[in-house]
Amino acid sequence: MSLARAILSGDVAELPSRRDEAWRWSDIRGLVRVLPGPSAPGPESLPPGPFEGAAQDTITIVNGQGPQALRLADGEARAIVLRYVGAGDGAHVSRLAIDLAPGSRLTLLESHEGEGAFVTQADLAITIARGAALERIVIADEPEGAVSVTRAEVALREAAQFAQTVITTGARRQRLETVVDHAGHGARARLDGLYLVDGRRHADLTTVVRHLGPHGATDQLTKGVVAGQGRGVFQGLIEVARGADGADARMGHHALVVGERAEVDAKPELQIYADDVACTHGNSIGALDEEALFYARQRGIPEAQARALLTEAFVIQVVDRIEHPAAREAVRAFVARQTARLA
Repeated sequence: MSLARAILSGDVAELPSRRDEAWRWSDIRGLVRVLPGPSAPGPESLPPGPFEGAAQDTITIVNGQGPQALRLADGEARAIVLRYVGAGDGAHVSRLAIDLAPGSRLTLLESHEGEGAFVTQADLAITIARGAALERIVIADEPEGAVSVTRAEVALREAAQFAQTVITTGARRQRLETVVDHAGHGARARLDGLYLVDGRRHADLTTVVRHLGPHGATDQLTKGVVAGQGRGVFQGLIEVARGADGADARMGHHALVVGERAEVDAKPELQIYADDVACTHGNSIGALDEEALFYARQRGIPEAQARALLTEAFVIQVVDRIEHPAAREAVRAFVARQTARLA
């Protein structure tokens, strides 16, 4: 079952449902009773995106229409803005293959935006060759009525590097999924995430990392803030296969629940079938520190401002781990606006 297959076939029976363990907190079949028709061509002109001016090259995919392949040559280094834009109330699917040759370096500044109640799936197939490096920074700020799935499948070769930071505000139903096949042998992966959700929005950050070879490293940090009647979902699985000895894998998920009707569902998992590994995971869900809030107010800071400052301080660690300076500043400004709104 997948949203993409359902859109292409028009068969709602193909939609993921809560009967699938991986989708039990992000049921789409129970939400979408009738699939809309295909999306019409999108607008020719677009407003600026969140990464405007952060890179010279831009790839735009509007209502599923746009390039289907991106390749970097040996030793090439580029920074590219990748914009996914939805417009209207139709349904569309897009697929993009990204291939990094040995020694190449790519900074991918990816955004998911638009207007309307569209239904969409964006699939990315990413191959990072030996010695290549990719930093992927994603801002998903989609309309409240959208139903959206983004799925990235990453093949991480020996001695390669993959760093990812996903920031989302959710949608009617939204899932950002990353699956990494990790070759080990000096390869390193960092997968970070941040969800900032309120109203009736829903955000699902799901990751799967499969350590298939020895001496690979994974570092993962996800944080979230949920207010109103919003729902945040984190599912993180790190699997260390037989023969992947010497793996170093660490995962942390921490969330703030702001409001009595907000909800967070979390499922961090480690599955280890190898020896001599260093693997840890942690999970915490709570509220703002009332003592810290009291301390701030005693120093004359208004309550709303104090809450915003404490919320931003809670999530900023994820932002600080972004390597690309222009992207880090764009994300920092975006997060500051969202935390002020949530407070």
